[in-house]
Amino acid sequence: MAEVEEPTSPPRGVALVCHPHPLHGGSLRNTIVVRTARALRSLGFVTLRLNFRGVEGSEGVHDGTAEVEDAAAAARWLQEQHPGLPLWAAGYSFGSRVVAELAQRDVGVERVFLIAFPCRKYSAAALATLPVPGLILLGGEDEFGTAADLDRALPRPPAGLERVELPGADHFFRGQTPRVESAVLAHAQRALST
Repeated sequence: MAEVEEPTSPPRGVALVCHPHPLHGGSLRNTIVVRTARALRSLGFVTLRLNFRGVEGSEGVHDGTAEVEDAAAAARWLQEQHPGLPLWAAGYSFGSRVVAELAQRDVGVERVFLIAFPCRKYSAAALATLPVPGLILLGGEDEFGTAADLDRALPRPPAGLERVELPGADHFFRGQTPRVESAVLAHAQRALST
């Protein structure tokens, strides 16, 4: 299952937005996922939010690694529907890990938005060799990984990876979801202006 939403103006790009962990309630309806897609759509991106395998009636069963295949298939579909437009990818929590791994493949991702990358739970190795620029957005009180945790896990982040930490925010950004949307929007605007 997936939801595609078109911008009100002619598209300037396409964006895949991936949700948090399927076994902990993650779906394309997650508030952070919806707000991230909305921010990118407001700048002229066609957005696709997908449910990973086994979520809300989607075929298959979660296995922790095949979700990258789901994301790759969605990215290919977006590119087929809108050839020639740049492809951006965003993910929240587990979805950010999927996006980091997706960007390592030759699928044409040009920019990433990694929201609440859980560096206490997953290896940050995919970030060390990230071949594209982007944003990594962390909560200052995130139990699965703060900026300090990321610094320990990734002492030399790629030059093109902007890091933003929202003080006081937990992993779920309770009460702070508008700040997440604003951070995504601000990074995207800067990227589009260069």
